[in-house]
Amino acid sequence: MRYDKGRKDASRSRIMEVASNRFRGDGIAASGLASIMSDAGMTNGAFYPHFQSKADLVRESMASALEIQSQQLQEALASGGLELAMAMYLSPEHRDHPQTGCASAALLPEIARQPAETRALYTEKLLTLVHQLAKDLPPHTRDPEGVALGVFAALIGALQLARAVEGTELSDRILAAGADAARALTRKPHKDEAF
Repeated sequence: MRYDKGRKDASRSRIMEVASNRFRGDGIAASGLASIMSDAGMTNGAFYPHFQSKADLVRESMASALEIQSQQLQEALASGGLELAMAMYLSPEHRDHPQTGCASAALLPEIARQPAETRALYTEKLLTLVHQLAKDLPPHTRDPEGVALGVFAALIGALQLARAVEGTELSDRILAAGADAARALTRKPHKDEAF
């Protein structure tokens, strides 16, 4: 039986949405194709007309999640600047819902073990985010891309640590400390500071 292109595209989008949430919430290795397809309301056999392998699904759903994150970053920067973007990223809501949050914070150790094609695509999408943030840094910033990388490292690391101790007072302290560290990277240095 043949289906029209719109239905096939909708099915593919649904598989990617479910997979993206599963991968970020449970991890790539712990997310089997059978459970993804079941959650998408489809049979296992419906997977292969859309993707050749789980690795293809990982790559495409990760790229989609990072594109959505890029749009969200752009909206936050446009409406409230760097301060709003950091506050949204290091919010308790983001910490408590990894399945819909930052793919980097949820998946970095697993992304590092993916095939080269997936890691290259991740690098490309990460650099897009870095360049977006670099453009929004204060005009005094000497190395905007380097500072943006540092800000992302501070934010992602803080979110990962906060998730590891979620449910404790320390988790909230880590979120606040991460925001302070990211802010410190973007502030104008005093005359007596080396950078």
